[in-house]
Amino acid sequence: MTKTDRRPAFAAVDWGTSSFRLWLLTEAGAVLDERRSNEGMAMASAACGFPKILKSHLSALGAADDLPVVICGMAGARQGWVEAGYVTVPALLDAVLEGAVRVPGEARDIRILPGLANRDPAHPDVMRGEETQLLGATADLGSGEHLACMPGTHSKWVRLEGSTVTRFSTYMTGELFDVIARHSLLAHSLAGSDGMDMAAFRAAVQMAVAEPARATNLLFAIRAGQLLQGAPADVSRARLSGTLIGLEIAGASGAAGEAWNGTISLFVSGKLGELYATALETLNRPFRVTDADHAVRDGLIRAARALWPA
Repeated sequence: MTKTDRRPAFAAVDWGTSSFRLWLLTEAGAVLDERRSNEGMAMASAACGFPKILKSHLSALGAADDLPVVICGMAGARQGWVEAGYVTVPALLDAVLEGAVRVPGEARDIRILPGLANRDPAHPDVMRGEETQLLGATADLGSGEHLACMPGTHSKWVRLEGSTVTRFSTYMTGELFDVIARHSLLAHSLAGSDGMDMAAFRAAVQMAVAEPARATNLLFAIRAGQLLQGAPADVSRARLSGTLIGLEIAGASGAAGEAWNGTISLFVSGKLGELYATALETLNRPFRVTDADHAVRDGLIRAARALWPA
């Protein structure tokens, strides 16, 4: 790679609710450097602000003052830096590129990508950030119909026809786990846990899928199991996680559209992705793995090339 090839052409940022990731990239999409922190939307809104956080990371990498930046995620939310709005589904993923919003009052060219919205009054739903992952993964997914599972604090299940998002559904699984584990009766059962009993996790997944109507009863049984059977905290944590993920999978098979018997595209990042993979394996649901970090970066690269053609 020549010296010119090593020069950054743009910066790409995935700005979540609780996380910040920035990459310096060449015109060809090669990563020159990166930064990661916990300066998500919540911290940026409450503390020093979006411009200051972005500038500090760009300065730390020695980025030029005129280097353009493309951003996806919660920086474009109503409570974020600049609201980027939503593209209504059904929609081609390329429509996300057309809806990019420029941040006013900044010397450098900073664009924020919009999210996607289902405006059906019976099933309203929104996403931010996941659309960019899908944009980066379309080449790997190929043509035909797909069902994508995108775990997170608010997990997304997305139906696609080629590169068109036809519908999607959101599950508050991660947030519910945190709330229940910290602020409910089950906090006593999970106190002191530093691991997860995978046999208990798999059993809880199967039970939740088999009897989703018993959801709240299954949750209370975690506390009863600790009181009556002495279940250790690692088992209780596994049962809570397995129950919530199992309920999500049971619901998603209907809410994402017709019954899905094909391969699920699972977007994996960290331990949470591993739990979803274990759950799908337990239920004998075929799936293929897509690296979520690579997908969002590839989506941002694709957006940058469309916004700033060579």
